[in-house]
Amino acid sequence: MVLLGAYKLESNQDHKVPMHVTRIIVNSRYAGEATSGDIALVELRKVVRYSDYILPICLPAASVQFPPGMMCWVTGWGNIREGEDLPAPQTLQELQVPIMDQKTCQNLYNKDMGKALPRKDIQDDMMCAGYAEGMKDTCKGDSGGPLVCKVSSEWLLAGIVSWGEGCAVRNRPGVYTRLTFYQDWIHRHIPNIEFVEVSDTKGGARDKAGGPILALLLTLGLVLGQI
Repeated sequence: MVLLGAYKLESNQDHKVPMHVTRIIVNSRYAGEATSGDIALVELRKVVRYSDYILPICLPAASVQFPPGMMCWVTGWGNIREGEDLPAPQTLQELQVPIMDQKTCQNLYNKDMGKALPRKDIQDDMMCAGYAEGMKDTCKGDSGGPLVCKVSSEWLLAGIVSWGEGCAVRNRPGVYTRLTFYQDWIHRHIPNIEFVEVSDTKGGARDKAGGPILALLLTLGLVLGQI
């Protein structure tokens, strides 16, 4: 079962729509936390009816670039800081974070490693977003949530919250599943799906409609996510 159209989890909002799941397709590369293949497809029993609270988010074609420094948005109902749950009524949170290049991200994760800790590699199907200083990040309970970027006039699903060390910890930016890496895999299972081709990467600004929150409600737990 998934819940569409949710904004405040602890409220009796009429626009919440529960939907039964008929099938979940897990990527074969997935082998647990901080590994590749942290993506799944969820098939629902019924067709989704769009509304002001249930809207699609576009998927980027493999050619779309999300350059370092581009400001993007991540949303979720996870902890507001390490060890502290999102308080009632559990309103959907949003956070703006910059894309970080893969080499910089790997170098940061190589710092301050304890001898007993295994090395964590940033794989080709991963991307990073956040700050070297920490400050802003996703947290426990946000896994599977969307990282979206505005490219030209389109909001695109750039990544899926995957893993990290702690919450907003120095030298430990958030790591996301890179959507463009999985275009072929998604297309094999959903042949009629369309991917958006855009070339203007000057996006990142929030639009007047209030940013990506409403457009993301479909993504959380419907099309793509961690299980």
